[in-house]
Amino acid sequence: MKRISIIFLVFGLLTSSTLWAQKPAARVDSTTTALDSKIEVYQKENIPYKKPVPYAPVREADILWEYTVWREIDLRHKQNFPLYFPTNPRTIGSRVNFFSLLLQGIERGEITPYDPFPVSDEFALKTTWENIRSTPTIQEADRTEQQISIYTGNDTSIFIKGKNLFDEENIQRIVIKEKIYFDKKHSTFNRRVIGIQPVFMYLRPGADQPVRIPVCWIYMDEARPLLSRHAVFNNFNEAQNISYDDFFMQHRYEGRIVKIGNVYNNRSIQEYASGLDALYESQRIENEIFDREQDLWEY
Repeated sequence: MKRISIIFLVFGLLTSSTLWAQKPAARVDSTTTALDSKIEVYQKENIPYKKPVPYAPVREADILWEYTVWREIDLRHKQNFPLYFPTNPRTIGSRVNFFSLLLQGIERGEITPYDPFPVSDEFALKTTWENIRSTPTIQEADRTEQQISIYTGNDTSIFIKGKNLFDEENIQRIVIKEKIYFDKKHSTFNRRVIGIQPVFMYLRPGADQPVRIPVCWIYMDEARPLLSRHAVFNNFNEAQNISYDDFFMQHRYEGRIVKIGNVYNNRSIQEYASGLDALYESQRIENEIFDREQDLWEY
């Protein structure tokens, strides 16, 4: 019995010495993840190593009902703050603004930008960041020697001069394309983000109405690997952050419907309603989708 005990003791000592002799885990490349340059308490590995959660398989025969919806998200809305801040990442460690993250993905070739102007198919024409920057309206706004205004939509404007229009604080809205459908096989009412379009609102000097400058379309499935590796800040518990991919998968954003699929070549609500009428029309569509979801169930 003593012999067996001695054997186990020696084996345990050898195992522990081997573990202590192991080299520390290799750091993740900070150019492709959101790790800090220095470890403060522990090395965060959950989000930087994370991969997108695969979608559940969907068959055409299982879809009983489907809607295509375009939703405009104001990043200055409190619920959307995780997408807008930080506007100056140089002072907040590894945190990164959502538009800055998309821009990094485009510059590194991880994300393909698509031309923002086709109406029938947002992902029909590939483009480049150089082509986006050479858009006449963007050049006009970016090169003006006068003060330019970032339209805020509430009768106030932020005046800037001599700054890059694509700085983090200047992209204050995004448009997302969603598919809303009912899957009879799983008896689920689902919403899936298909694409994302950053939008810049430019108010020309002396003009009353702002000019909408769509930057580009981003195909969501292509952007998910990058979005899943970067964390969204959690005000209540920084140890339980989620990724940007989780943020969109869980529909934690707030926005109003600006267009739905229709027979008029996808015309927007603003083309046939304005002011309060446009808001009422957006809410009417929301209520219609909600009622349709509730009508699917029996009690």
